[in-house]
Amino acid sequence: MRAVIMAGGKGTRLRPLTSNQPKPMIPIANKPCMEHIVNLLKRHGFDDIVTTLGFLPEVIEGYFGDGSAWDVRMEHSVEEEPMGTAGSVKLVEKKLAGRFVVVSGDALTDADLGKAVRFHEERGAVATLVLQEVEDPSEFGIVVTGEDGRVERFLEKPDPDEVFSYTANTGIYVLEPEVLADIPAGQEYDFSEELFPKLLDQGSGVYGYVTEKPYWEDIGNIGQYLDAQKAVLDGEVKGIEIPGEEIREGVYVGEGVEAELDRLEPPLLLGEGVRVAPDASVGPHVVFGPAVSVAPGASVSRSTVADDSSIGEDAVLDGALVGRSCTVKSGVRLLEGSALGDGVTVGEGATVQAGVSVFPGNEVEAGAIVAEDVS
Repeated sequence: MRAVIMAGGKGTRLRPLTSNQPKPMIPIANKPCMEHIVNLLKRHGFDDIVTTLGFLPEVIEGYFGDGSAWDVRMEHSVEEEPMGTAGSVKLVEKKLAGRFVVVSGDALTDADLGKAVRFHEERGAVATLVLQEVEDPSEFGIVVTGEDGRVERFLEKPDPDEVFSYTANTGIYVLEPEVLADIPAGQEYDFSEELFPKLLDQGSGVYGYVTEKPYWEDIGNIGQYLDAQKAVLDGEVKGIEIPGEEIREGVYVGEGVEAELDRLEPPLLLGEGVRVAPDASVGPHVVFGPAVSVAPGASVSRSTVADDSSIGEDAVLDGALVGRSCTVKSGVRLLEGSALGDGVTVGEGATVQAGVSVFPGNEVEAGAIVAEDVS
């Protein structure tokens, strides 16, 4: 069986993190989210992978190449214009002669794909949707299934007064190749909004496999991204290998790290070449990319700081996200849910308030209180 990784979206709700990189390449525990999906597929026996790419495809192609570094075979399909989820898969129809699995490259999961395939086979399904119970179904397609798992109702992203189920579509599908004939060629077309309702109207065998509570996070915004980082550090995602050496429980460090390791508060991950001043406070639930530096007196908790960024003296980061090559100067405060894009400089004593984003390349003046997004 082949697997298709959908990796073409722009991830606009995750900006400024995705302003300069495709959403599937956002780092989770210092590895691209899509790399965790490739490893998941490999663990379940899918070593022949096709990707569908759109936004900045050269970044993904350049990183994964032919897949040989992960002991898989990978081919890449680039859409010239947005084709939707189903439309992008239609473009690779000639590569999908048999049953195949579709999975998103920008959602983190440890779902048991093997069980989903067996469920699909046992029911003779044409399409099987992998489902999961959620507390808030408003951002997902919701599904009602019968006792045998056959899908009876389906609605994409319901309004609050339309919710009839808390069973959500995870965006993972097991499909027979004949469903591709129901996708029109050369136009934008969506699995959830168009193909699956069409198959249901035709009476085709569409089933829903409700997973046994794996980890699954659709990383759609900054809060969900930081939640995913926390879940990996807490060991909630099966199969994830955190890079570096675990020098004590929950403390992972890469080569060349300079820090007083016994002062770090786990769980946390420090990438290669990170430097933390002796009296800085770091942790818990912190991820530093390679070559991050933290000056004396700084405090960083529940935050992610990407490659080559520096945190100045007495700066405070609490639930914040800092992009690549940023300069956070002394006395800066980055509050809950604030986010800096790549190459941002925040001047001395400035505050970026909760939930505020500063987009790539901007400079925040010293002493400023930033209460609105800076784009």
